[in-house]
Amino acid sequence: MSLLLVHVGLFSEAENLITSLEGQGVSFGEFGNEIFDKLIEGYVCAKELEKAVFVYDGMKERGMVPSSLCYRVLVDYLVKMKRTQIAFRVAFDLVDLGENLSGDEMNNVEDVMVLLCIDGKIQEARSLIRKVLRLKNYEVSSFVFDEIAFGYCEKKDFKDLISFFVEVNCAPSVIAGNRVMNSMCKSYGVERASLFLKELESVGFSPNEVTYGILIGWSCHEGKMRNALSYLSVMLSKNFVPCLCTYNALISGLFKVGMLEHAREILDEMIDRGTTPDISTFRVLIAGYCKSRRFDKVKSLVGEMESLGLVKLSSIESPLSKAFQILGLNPLSVRLKRDNDKKLFKAEFFDEMGNALYLDTDVDEFENHVASVLEESILPNFNSSVRKECNSNNLKHALTLVEEMLCWGQELLMPELSKLVRQLCSSRSQITSVIRLLEKMPRSARELDEETLNLIVRAYSKKGLLCRAKSLLDEMLQNKFHIENETFTSLLIPLCKKGNMMDFNYYWNIACRNKWSPKLEEFKHLLGHICHWKILPEALQLLEIMILSYPHLRLDIYHIFLEVLSANGLTETALVVLKQLQHCSFLDHAGYNNLIRGLCNEGKFSLAFTILEDMLDRNLTPCLDVSVLLIPQLCKAQRYDKAIALEEIILKEQPSFPHAAYHALICGFCNAGNIEKADSLFRDMLSKGLSFDDNLCNMLIQGYCKANDLRKVGELLGVAIRKSYELSLSSYRNLVRSMCMKGRAAFAPNLKNLMLAQCQFDDVIIYNILIFYLLSSGNRLDVKKILTEMEEKKVILDEVGQNFLVYGFLQCKDLSGSLHYLTTMISKGLKPSNRSLRKVINSLCDVGELQKALGLSREMGLRQWTHDSVIQTTIAESLLSRGLVKEAESFLDRVEDESLTPDNINYDYLIKRFCQYGRLKKSVQLMNIMLKKSNIPISTSYDFLIHGLCAQNELDIASDFYSEMLNWNLKPRISTLEMLVFSFCERQRTEQAEQFLVDMIRGGETPTRKMYCTVIKSYHTENNLRKASELVQAMQEKGYQPDFDIHWSLVSNLSNAKEKDTTDNGSKGFLSRLLSKTGFLRKR
Repeated sequence: MSLLLVHVGLFSEAENLITSLEGQGVSFGEFGNEIFDKLIEGYVCAKELEKAVFVYDGMKERGMVPSSLCYRVLVDYLVKMKRTQIAFRVAFDLVDLGENLSGDEMNNVEDVMVLLCIDGKIQEARSLIRKVLRLKNYEVSSFVFDEIAFGYCEKKDFKDLISFFVEVNCAPSVIAGNRVMNSMCKSYGVERASLFLKELESVGFSPNEVTYGILIGWSCHEGKMRNALSYLSVMLSKNFVPCLCTYNALISGLFKVGMLEHAREILDEMIDRGTTPDISTFRVLIAGYCKSRRFDKVKSLVGEMESLGLVKLSSIESPLSKAFQILGLNPLSVRLKRDNDKKLFKAEFFDEMGNALYLDTDVDEFENHVASVLEESILPNFNSSVRKECNSNNLKHALTLVEEMLCWGQELLMPELSKLVRQLCSSRSQITSVIRLLEKMPRSARELDEETLNLIVRAYSKKGLLCRAKSLLDEMLQNKFHIENETFTSLLIPLCKKGNMMDFNYYWNIACRNKWSPKLEEFKHLLGHICHWKILPEALQLLEIMILSYPHLRLDIYHIFLEVLSANGLTETALVVLKQLQHCSFLDHAGYNNLIRGLCNEGKFSLAFTILEDMLDRNLTPCLDVSVLLIPQLCKAQRYDKAIALEEIILKEQPSFPHAAYHALICGFCNAGNIEKADSLFRDMLSKGLSFDDNLCNMLIQGYCKANDLRKVGELLGVAIRKSYELSLSSYRNLVRSMCMKGRAAFAPNLKNLMLAQCQFDDVIIYNILIFYLLSSGNRLDVKKILTEMEEKKVILDEVGQNFLVYGFLQCKDLSGSLHYLTTMISKGLKPSNRSLRKVINSLCDVGELQKALGLSREMGLRQWTHDSVIQTTIAESLLSRGLVKEAESFLDRVEDESLTPDNINYDYLIKRFCQYGRLKKSVQLMNIMLKKSNIPISTSYDFLIHGLCAQNELDIASDFYSEMLNWNLKPRISTLEMLVFSFCERQRTEQAEQFLVDMIRGGETPTRKMYCTVIKSYHTENNLRKASELVQAMQEKGYQPDFDIHWSLVSNLSNAKEKDTTDNGSKGFLSRLLSKTGFLRKR
């Protein structure tokens, strides 16, 4: 019972029942685990986390162990909801079981480890890792180890970091090692970081070119160029190729310490080793030479840049101006001038020619700017680069920079991460990139602002990633973030569209509590999905939300509501709602058209006519498509005046569409069987010079065929041929039928040739229709000619046509022909229809060809074709009528043994027949087959079976079948009940016989006089005079009078009966009381 309550979602009730039963000392045994597992999974599914954890703790207290699925579900949801401490406890319990962990379980445990690291609980993560590593053949992914390393970096506990990698006997990854090196350099300086590198190497870390690039950059930052060049030497000795930013850092560092002669050497070294400098390298060189006032070198560098295609100089642009522009300076505010004063007061430096030069600008500002350029080039500023790429909308390059940034041990700052994520969310093709980005930076992902999180939820929902969208939205709700209206809408629409009603209802309720309202267009989409699933309470609630949110758009909202409900088969509901809201007065032309269109599509034409009346009373006219829908239905309802009025409205309001009006009205008259009016209207149409198309021609042909007016049919057919109109299949079918039924079958092949010439339909369909109607009219010889023609044209008759032949030849009383085509079908591997098989077998049995019928049954058995009720009954009845009872039983046994009995089998007739032959065992077997296939026999079957069992004195079995009959609410015949009563009395089982009388009375029936008398006499025979007397009284209450024999038999036994009871009737003897009750004594 508890498990059933859980299955239907009544979790609290299930808990209460468990507590109550346990209080009574009831033990759940092996089912206890399953109940609690399902309860935890149910609470998680219902997003009631606290209750799920409570049940989990209850399981642990009872010494129960949750299933692996239960653990996975609970841990997964705890991680998604960021419930770190509880997730750790449950995951620890899972690992502590010491059992093998599946791949999914291991993933869940690793998710908990990462969550612990993000929350700074490094020691708990280590303890969990320690537990896992003690299990055999299990490894923790490098991503978890990276997160451990990142956690230690945040705590700056580098000593404990080394002990961790020693403990797990695993080398740090390059990403983790570089993050550690960058953090060490930033916190404690490059020299200490260099010493720590040796410790990392001792635990297996393999530094790469980026590692040495970090050390070089920080050495240059600290002005320790000797160390920087030393790291470069080590780097080159290991055949690492320095990165571009490493070369830039070296060049910048050399300029900072005044070693500008060596800066050029670094550039040459860079080029020699195959690294092509880009504009950033030249920018560092230009800044360095500007700092040293080597403007001749600056001019030379600009020339090199131009030759490499990095810059392009105009004819009026000087190299020096371009250099200042590259540095980010305004060329107009920074000028290089010669000092022509003899005393050289302004001269700052001299060029190679000895000219005294000076900078005409704010020198301090110039120096600071150049110094900042050099400083920025020492340590790569990936955040700035990512920001620039986002501003340029170059998302692909921005993502590449993020990848490179992580390799350099740097973190993307929140402003840049938010900006990048927002821009990625705006493109549906980049949603996968968002997922990968957030997975690589779980710490930063938790710090995103609520505006960005709203965008992510919407992006996930639009991409169909509903699980991710729900998880993130749940986390936002838990953190009490503001959820935007558009976010709720973006999730509700796909949930409703997919039919996920449990989640839809959950988020719907939350959205409503948060006073959510969709935009007008979103309202239409969401309402459409809600109406598709026919959840009307939510549709009405949504309407109320929209009216309250947008009172100025009330009319538009009603129109959308009406349009959407009408399109989804809920027009009548929409009409009722609008009437209750008393807004039908706001219905305009579009509203009425939507209502009528919807009602017509739903087939509610009577109500559509009522709405039409109301519309016309308000001097509003239906649009063309609605009028065309209504006119045929009005004709069908014999409301011709209204149909004609609508036609006149079309001709008046839309005179450019007269054809539509005439076509609709003619169609209505034809469908209503009023071909005379259709013909009159058609002639009126022609008299006005209006042409008609093939659709109208086909419609009239079908109408004239139904009216059996072959003369008019011939005229229209001639017009169709002359104008090359295409005949529809319906017209062809009607024409062939009329020709065959009117004795003009000879013309039907010519019509067939016309249809084949159109090449619009499959040839086989054309032949099938012709064969069907020829056979239906008894033109068997014509069909043989058609078949010969088909053989010559190599047109192969399909399964439908073959069945037409089998059934049609039977209609023509040609059993041999029908059997021939049936066997031909079977030989070709085609399965005849059940109707064909039934008819052939029935015909064979009727003419005495029983062996052929049995042979056909065996062929069916070989192909595992089921024998329906008619086939089995026909063959078995034929055998029984010839006295072949055993053969009939064997036939039915074979059908059952070969599993040829269909699910809808009915053996009622055969049960009756076998009962008549005294074969009750077979009847019971047939009844059991029916019941096994959920088919309840009729009451007559039970009646015959009970009669037979009583006749063979199988009273207990007969009683069982009687009880079964009552369970199926079947009513036994009176003769059956009489048989039961007589049989049980005959066997001195009078009390059971009396029970049949009681059952009849409870069922609202009156036992017969004969039944009462039989039971009374049986009690008399048993000398049970009290019961006999009671039944006499009951008999009289039903209006029966006992005969003299019954009275006399009772009275004759009274002399032997002595009264022992002297309480109430002590003064009156038994005889007096009996005679008084039976009416022989009258009171004075």
